[in-house]
Amino acid sequence: MRWLLLTAALLIGGGASAADWQVPNQAGAIAKTLAQAADGDTLRLAPGTYFENLTLDRPVTLDGQGHATIDGGNTGSTLTVTGPSVIVQGVTVQGSGSDHGTIDSGIQLTKTAKAPVIRDNILLGNLYGIDIHGARDALVSGNTIEGRQDRHMNKRGNGVYVWNAPGTVVEGNDIRWGRDGIFVNSSKRNFFRDNLFRDLRFAVHYMYADNSEVSGNVSIGNHLGYAVMFSTRVKVTDNVSLNDRDHGVMLNYTNRSVIRGNFVKSAKNKCTFLYNSHKNDFSDNWFQGCGIGIHFTAGSEGNRMVGNAFVGNRHQVKYVASKWVEWSEEGRGNYWSDNAGFDVDGDGIGDAPYRPNDSMDHVLWTQPAAKMLMGSPAVQLVRWSQSTFPALLPGGVIDSNPLMRPEKPAVANKVEDNG
Repeated sequence: MRWLLLTAALLIGGGASAADWQVPNQAGAIAKTLAQAADGDTLRLAPGTYFENLTLDRPVTLDGQGHATIDGGNTGSTLTVTGPSVIVQGVTVQGSGSDHGTIDSGIQLTKTAKAPVIRDNILLGNLYGIDIHGARDALVSGNTIEGRQDRHMNKRGNGVYVWNAPGTVVEGNDIRWGRDGIFVNSSKRNFFRDNLFRDLRFAVHYMYADNSEVSGNVSIGNHLGYAVMFSTRVKVTDNVSLNDRDHGVMLNYTNRSVIRGNFVKSAKNKCTFLYNSHKNDFSDNWFQGCGIGIHFTAGSEGNRMVGNAFVGNRHQVKYVASKWVEWSEEGRGNYWSDNAGFDVDGDGIGDAPYRPNDSMDHVLWTQPAAKMLMGSPAVQLVRWSQSTFPALLPGGVIDSNPLMRPEKPAVANKVEDNG
C-alpha cells in the first residue's frame, strides 16, 4: 500500500528482524498497520489525532513519539491490550466511554496481557485512566493521567485500577482528578512508588492487597492520602501527605505492616487513623499540624511506636484504654512538641515519662457534651491533680523515654519541592 512506509531491520545473515512501520494520520491507519505487523514490530505514529478503538493482541510497540493522539470517540476503552509484551509509549489517549460495568478506560490491560509496558503517555478525561485487569507484571511509568471532573467524585473512575494483577509496578506518574489515584483490589506483590497525586478522593486505596509496597509518593490536597484496608504485610514508607482533608495515612483491618519515614502535615482531621489494625510498625514518621496526630480505635493492639515526631497537633494522640501502652523501646521513644519535660543529663531523652492524654480527654471523647464544662474549676482541678499525682491517670499511652529533639525524615524535602 503506497501510504505505508516499512523500514525493515535485517539481522546479519539475511534473516528478517523487527520492523518499523511509519503510520500516517489517516482514517483507520493504525488498525490497518496492526493487521500487517509481526511480533516485535514498532508502529510509529505521525502527528495528529487518530479516531480509533484499538486492540493490541500481539507483542508490538505503539509509539506516538510525543505528538500523536488516539481518541476512542467516547465509546468503550480506547486501547485494549490482550497480547503479551506490548509497549505503548508517547501517546495521548482520550475519549473512553462512561460505563463502569465494562470499566471503560483510556488503556485497558486484560489478563492475557503479560508484562505490558505503558510509559510516558498522557491520558486525558477518560472514565478510568489505566485499568490493569488481571495482567501480570505490568509496568506503568512516567504517565500523566487526568481524570474526569464532570461527575460527583465517587462516580468517577480511578487513575490506575489494579485488580488481581500480581507484580504490577506503578511509578513516576502524575495523577490528578477522577476518583482514586491508584485503587488496588484483590492483588498482591504490587509496587507503587514516586507518584504525585492531587485533587482526588484517595491518593492510594488498598483493598485485600498483601505483600505490597507504597513508597516515595506525594499526596497533595486529596480527601485522604494512603488508605490500606484488609491487607497484611504492606510497606508504607517515605511518602508525603500534605494538606489532605481527612487523614494522611489510614489503616483499616491491616496487620503486620510497616509505616516508616512518612511525612504527614496539615491533615484537617487526623494525620493517622488506625481501625482494628494490629502488630504494625510505626517508626520515624513525622505527624504535624493535624486535628489529631494519631487515633487508635476498635481494639488496635500490639503496634510498635518508636522514633515518630508529633509536632503541633491539636491532640497528639487519641487512644481510649484502661491499661497503659508503652510507646518506647530500648530507651528510645517519640518526640512530642508539647512535652514540657527536661533533659538534665543532655542525652536527648526526657527525664520523665510523657503521657499525651488524661482522664478528661477520655471523658470528652466518650461524652462530647462535656465540652461545655471545659473551662470550669472542677475540670481544671482534675487536670492539676493528674499532673501532680500521675497514679490518678486512668491508662492509655505512656512514652517512658520521650525524645527531646525531632528528626525530619529525608522525604520531607519533597514538601519544599512541591510547594
